[in-house]
Amino acid sequence: MLPRHLVRTVNPNGGVVYRRAVEEQFSNDQLLERILSVENVGEAWRQVRANKGAPGIDGITVEDFPLTFRERWPEIRSALLEGAYVPSPVLRVEIPKSDGSKRPLGIPTVLDRVIQQSIARVFGLIFDPCFSESSCGFRPGRSAHDGVRQVKQFIGQGYTVAVDMDLSKFFDTVNHDVLMDRVSCRIEDKRVLRLIGKYLRAGVMANGRLQATPMGVPQGGLCKALHNPPYAKLAIMQSKSLKLPDFQRLHWIYFA
Repeated sequence: MLPRHLVRTVNPNGGVVYRRAVEEQFSNDQLLERILSVENVGEAWRQVRANKGAPGIDGITVEDFPLTFRERWPEIRSALLEGAYVPSPVLRVEIPKSDGSKRPLGIPTVLDRVIQQSIARVFGLIFDPCFSESSCGFRPGRSAHDGVRQVKQFIGQGYTVAVDMDLSKFFDTVNHDVLMDRVSCRIEDKRVLRLIGKYLRAGVMANGRLQATPMGVPQGGLCKALHNPPYAKLAIMQSKSLKLPDFQRLHWIYFA
């Protein structure tokens, strides 16, 4: 059960503080109703509209979305509640990186972006309070600048070495079973878990061909705030390249 609603307030020193307030009207096994509430979906749409972005495989732009889907939304909502909704494959494009290589980017349809944002808004209230203060990326009110400030604080405490590390092809190699196991530890609504599973397996459209996605998550796609900090921490903790005594003397800061 979620006995109380978590209200998000901005910390003037950076980050977000969650405080407990009024009794929550939805239990954990009713999260899908909460995700699809008029208020939550409306806020999700406003955020998607503000972010703009390119259309997905259906070619429908953010500007065209209201005219296309406003009348269809009750039908789509019913399909989501009944477990009949099928997400569209993600459009895969490649953007150049500074080292000359290319980074794959997934572009969901605007409709799926609204649904995913609706999920992320509710999940954030559940997961964010559990994240470490050292987790600075993909969280409300936090950024890489907060990570830099933490590094400066550690330098002031006498630490002399800062190591910048990146998990190679992290998004491309996320294990779906591990991810879902981590998410299901705090999410009881099986309908929501099945919907997330559908998004993970929706596939990608690359060069006009549909490709299956047995592993990995598209950058720019589903609930990136969830499959970064908890999964990344698990991956690092399982690293075989660090001996435990060395690991315990390190301070970890996640910001990407």
